[in-house]
Amino acid sequence: MPPAQSSSEGWTLLTPRGITPRTEMCVGKCSRIVGPCLLALGMLSMAASILLLFPGGASKYLLEGHISRHALAVPGVWGGGVPVLLAATHITALGWRCAGCSNCGTRWNAFISTVLSKLAFLGAAACFVLSGVGLTNGPLCFYNASEHSLGHGALWGYPFPDATGQVPDARAKTYLYDRHTWSICLEPEGIVAWNVVLFSILLLVSVAEMVLSFLQILNGCLGCLCGLCEGK
Repeated sequence: MPPAQSSSEGWTLLTPRGITPRTEMCVGKCSRIVGPCLLALGMLSMAASILLLFPGGASKYLLEGHISRHALAVPGVWGGGVPVLLAATHITALGWRCAGCSNCGTRWNAFISTVLSKLAFLGAAACFVLSGVGLTNGPLCFYNASEHSLGHGALWGYPFPDATGQVPDARAKTYLYDRHTWSICLEPEGIVAWNVVLFSILLLVSVAEMVLSFLQILNGCLGCLCGLCEGK
């Protein structure tokens, strides 16, 4: 196959490997877009997960052990946070170093970005599952169990599973779509809305992270084959 040739209008023929500089440029630009987006999403995931530990901004419930088990699992930190930030840092650094094509676009770096993106995808998927379970089960709060014929008076627990006794899908539909039931929680104040909003954010963020991580996996595989430089 004839080697690539250049003209005043740019590259016109394929390189010996059959790869155009346009393809390499696309791979590098994609990394510079995906990386910062994953950085922002990873930080947002960690922030939402940490806020779940402090209902209403108060720390006493965490110190007293009155935080739901799903919030204590902090899926937005170890799932949608740390692995996503590691991948995003590498992807961003690689993408911007490749802007000048200064010995950066090695296939080894593209392979590393693919591996880190796979870990980020798995972490985001775990965050999605745990956040969905946390949203379905509802928060841990101090509520009046006697209102539901349980005969225990006021206690700490999960009122929505106890109150309905229904399967998870029906239970989630009951409390998520009926805000009148949210007042059952006496303490912490506004805990149901706090729980719903933050777990919903984690769900949306983890979905976005999975999409971007999957795109970077494809981009990294293309970089392994094509390289990342934008032309010399």
